Amino acid sequence: MAQAAVTHELHSISEEDLLRAQWYGLLARLLGAPPDAPLLDELGRLDGGDGDLGEALAALARAAKASAPGAVKQEFFDLFVGVGQGELVPYGSYYLTGFLHEKPLAKLRADMARLGIARADAVKEPEDGIASELEMMAGLITGAFGQTAELATQRQFFDTHIAVWAPRFFEDLEAAQNARFYMPVGTLGRLFMAIEAQAFEMAA
Repeated sequence: MAQAAVTHELHSISEEDLLRAQWYGLLARLLGAPPDAPLLDELGRLDGGDGDLGEALAALARAAKASAPGAVKQEFFDLFVGVGQGELVPYGSYYLTGFLHEKPLAKLRADMARLGIARADAVKEPEDGIASELEMMAGLITGAFGQTAELATQRQFFDTHIAVWAPRFFEDLEAAQNARFYMPVGTLGRLFMAIEAQAFEMAA
């Protein structure tokens, strides 16, 4: 029944919003775990299209074709996990305060409760990880948490929890020493964040 409800909501949103949700979902998937061989194959078949975003997508496709799953897994570890700490620490609290489990996380948890979003039992990491926040944004757009969120709610979540640090994270990912496959992921994220911010401004 839950899946049927989500499917029903997907039919009720615009094609533009569905595309937005797919962008959020793609970035969340790539930043939540290293892609396996089937996903790398799928990414390698992507057609970039026109514009800066299309060029970045084409670069991701080329990187996927040139990357072995084991190498990407090691790259993911070096970038985001590391021995003690990865090259990047992909959490909002860390980017905004220099420490984990700080006020940005508490603020996010309060908004999650208000919006009916709960952390999955199997997830042990703080909820303000980049992949988690992008996944939440996708769910707000598609209605995965019960109903599609109004644009004002989406903007508030984006401005409060994503726009304040994610663009800087994606810039850091583009420039990261260990980023090869993930360099175009950083570019895609940076460009998409700018597009979303501009779209919210225009809709205000």
